Amino acid sequence: MPRSSAGPRRRASHSLETVLDGAVALLDEAGEQALTFRALAARLGGGVGSIYWYVTGKDELLERAADHVLAPLLHAVEEQPSTADPLADIRASALMLFATVEQRQWLAGYFLRNTTVQPHALRLYELVGEHVMRLELTPRQSFHAVSAVFGFVIGTAADLGQRPSQEMLDGAVDRDSYLERTAEAWRALDRADYPFLHHVSGEFVGHDDADQFEAGLDLILAGLRQQAGRS
Repeated sequence: MPRSSAGPRRRASHSLETVLDGAVALLDEAGEQALTFRALAARLGGGVGSIYWYVTGKDELLERAADHVLAPLLHAVEEQPSTADPLADIRASALMLFATVEQRQWLAGYFLRNTTVQPHALRLYELVGEHVMRLELTPRQSFHAVSAVFGFVIGTAADLGQRPSQEMLDGAVDRDSYLERTAEAWRALDRADYPFLHHVSGEFVGHDDADQFEAGLDLILAGLRQQAGRS
């Protein structure tokens, strides 16, 4: 329900959806630092006061914007037919969430932060939780399972969405060359002190981020399968 800040209520000149669309556009273009009420008001062609009709401050605006972009994802997850294997259904939902967050790194910091104004995120959490319930785990195990899945998806997507180094942005070096140079630096370390880095340096070069994410997700799901006693 639209809300105003303290003081006399001003007449809103925009809809909540328009305000959120504008906020998301600013976030997608330049990140959280670009989203100010002044910049948003200028984009919408109205006054700052009209934005306060809908949100109490920037935190709520960010929370609502994060939830706003989850609407199509939630629809896709709701339309996804259930299979006989709940772990396969959890995996499918996790992959869709990962793709959404990877495209919008700012989303990671506000996903499920305030469920009172984030109905889409809360419903998504519920749907994945219902698949976990089919594993017949205890409430504690179920809570930990959903937390592990969402934590891994959000955290990995945010990590992979980090800003590339300046030299990559400038075109001075491409991704493969950058990874190879890093791997060479690892190989130059004393093998006795860094045996793991030496062991995986070849895999690091040219690795596929999506493949890396799916491998990690499958490790979590394999643990859940074992905990649930499913072969």
